[in-house]
Formats: sequence, C-alpha cells, structure tokens
Amino acid sequence: MNYEERDSFGMYNAISALDDTVPQRNRGPGPYLMGADTLLGNDVVNAKDEDLGDIKEIMLDMRTGQVSYAVLSFGGFLGLGEKLFAVPWTALKLDTVNKRFVLDASRDRLESAPGFDENDWPDMADTAWEKGVHDFYGTQPYVAPRGN
Repeated sequence: MNYEERDSFGMYNAISALDDTVPQRNRGPGPYLMGADTLLGNDVVNAKDEDLGDIKEIMLDMRTGQVSYAVLSFGGFLGLGEKLFAVPWTALKLDTVNKRFVLDASRDRLESAPGFDENDWPDMADTAWEKGVHDFYGTQPYVAPRGN
C-alpha cells in the first residue's frame, strides 16, 4: 500500500488536484510535505527495480527536528526472519510516479548492511553506530547550524 492509499485524512487530495495546470507531482502536500504515518509500509526498491523491503518506522532526531532514518525490513518470509536496517533518510529518494522509495543499493549489498533484529534495536544515538551506518550508505549525518 502506498502513501496515497494510506491517507485517511485526505491530505493528498488538495484542491489543486482539480486544477489541471498543477503538475501531478505537485498535487496535495506530497512530495514536499508528507504525513509520516502515510509513509509506513511504503515499498523500497533499487535502481534495477528489485524489491528491497518496506518502511517499518521513521526515526526523528528530537534535538534537531530532522528525520534521521527510515527503518527498512528486508528478507525473511511472511515477517519471519526478516532483518531491520536503519537507512539514512538522505539515502532514500521518493519515486512520485510509482509512489515508493528508491535506495541506491543492490540486494547483495543490503544483505551485508549493518542491521538488527526487531527485538534487539541498536543505540541509534551512539555516534560510532551512526558513523558506521552513514559510511555504509555514503551519506552524512545532519549537523545543526551553529547557534541553534
């Protein structure tokens, strides 16, 4: 199920949806401003259109107000044996045409990504853990501007 199908408030059905001069990708609040709950369960694929799993949770940095990670589930069968991964939010790109996310990673590479079990989450505030995750995906952690 994608974010438009999960939209129980109708936030993606803005008045601009009736205006043919507004491009489809700009209708409603998405993709520039979206409800976090509507993103849970969205599919994640790679550039080869291979299924990489779906978003189970979105992690917010309460100090900065930034989205830090999407927790992605991958592998397993019917929810059994699946592994969870904290993927830096900046590593994901929203595919507005297919209403899903794209991650630049092969299935083989994702199998070797730093992951965790649903009953044993890492300390995501640990700077060494954060560095390892960002190094793996080739992203940089958000740094708040000085004075904030």
